[in-house]
Amino acid sequence: MPQRPIWRGHLRLALVSCPIALFSANHDRGSLHFNLINPKTGNRIKMVTQDAETEQPLKRADLVKGYEYTKGKYVILEDEDFETAHVESSKTIKIEKFVEAGSIDPIYFDSSYYMAPDGSSGEDVYVVLRDAIAGTGKVALSRVVIARREHPIAIMPMAKGLAVHTLLEERDLNDYSDLFDDLPTGKPDPDMVQLAKQLIDRQTGRYDPADVEDRYETRLRALIDAKMKGKGLEPEAEDESEGSNVIDLMAALRKSLGQSADTFGTIKASGGSAKKKTKSKLSSNAAAAKSTKSAAQDKSPAKPAARRQA
Repeated sequence: MPQRPIWRGHLRLALVSCPIALFSANHDRGSLHFNLINPKTGNRIKMVTQDAETEQPLKRADLVKGYEYTKGKYVILEDEDFETAHVESSKTIKIEKFVEAGSIDPIYFDSSYYMAPDGSSGEDVYVVLRDAIAGTGKVALSRVVIARREHPIAIMPMAKGLAVHTLLEERDLNDYSDLFDDLPTGKPDPDMVQLAKQLIDRQTGRYDPADVEDRYETRLRALIDAKMKGKGLEPEAEDESEGSNVIDLMAALRKSLGQSADTFGTIKASGGSAKKKTKSKLSSNAAAAKSTKSAAQDKSPAKPAARRQA
């Protein structure tokens, strides 16, 4: 069954435009939904809509929406009020500006859509705009009204087409100052960072969609199937490493790489042995200088003891 577009209109850059349609990029994959059951009867329970004070049952069709501006006080909004506030739904997505692809932090991305040509008449213009955007490495910014709400969007190339991501506003994000501001400002031990980089290199691979499988839901479905057959499901063995209190980070990093304390020297550049020789030579020279200085001090008159600080 072909997908149905959630929005139809035109994509326009200056005086160039083409008919396009937006399609949802994701779908409900049949996520598990549960009903609340009365365990004594095995029946579903029924939620009753009622007045919070009088407890009188009410029909949803008779209710209105209200904004609580102070405790227990509401501004009532009618359908006409929402009509007055809504943004005019334009049928044109007008590109307002372009930004570098890496300048938008992924935390701002919200929902995703596919932007495809709406019919064959605008395909030529569509592929020109697609290749032009892809060739510059930039992202197009615009706005679109979906279900009465205006959404800022980022348009970027994807496979042979274009993808649209709605963007969160700054006020939609929680402030992270309390979480990050007190972190240490000094640089960590470079040897530890080097070991951590080796761990990263060893576990680096290509992204696979299977990497983000919801393993909890997979096991939950298996459990439901097993219970329907009158069986059970063995619990997974717990990872013993989880929750462990790492006291010696350096030792933990080396152990993760399968190294002992003695093998860490092989990580450093080949100049390490030369540094050791230089350090040994400097130590010998320092020892000789110290011996000469001691002999000279034995021949010189004794100095008075330093005055004690009060």
